[in-house]
Amino acid sequence: MAVRERVVRRLDDCGAVVLCADLSELRAMLFPSAVAVPVAVPASGPVRFGELVVDTVGHLVTWREKPLALTRLERELLARLASPPLGVWTYERLFDTVWGGAYLGDTSILHSAIKRLRRKLRAAPEGPSVETVRGVGYRLAAV
Repeated sequence: MAVRERVVRRLDDCGAVVLCADLSELRAMLFPSAVAVPVAVPASGPVRFGELVVDTVGHLVTWREKPLALTRLERELLARLASPPLGVWTYERLFDTVWGGAYLGDTSILHSAIKRLRRKLRAAPEGPSVETVRGVGYRLAAV
């Protein structure tokens, strides 16, 4: 017997049980007529923040025309932080745009990715930095 079936049988007397694979599936089940709210996603062209250029399509990030070695995830995070409207990106919004809506309250994966991104950005002389807005999210700042 599958794990899901056993869980449903145990919870049968408790009321309705909803099982879904991920948060986007749950949203679709709960709000079928809701229109997806557009999230600021970088256009197909490069995103610019001063002398920082993030080209997610070309898989290239440059600072003052010198390439920075970033992973796909780090490029995506940096592209979001550098995208208009510039400001604080909440944890939820970053999870929605970078991970596709997988935010379930645990921010450890995001904190780890930001930590790696910060370390690589520090190697860029006078480069931008990622600032923490405690309890809210992150923003990109020029040094």
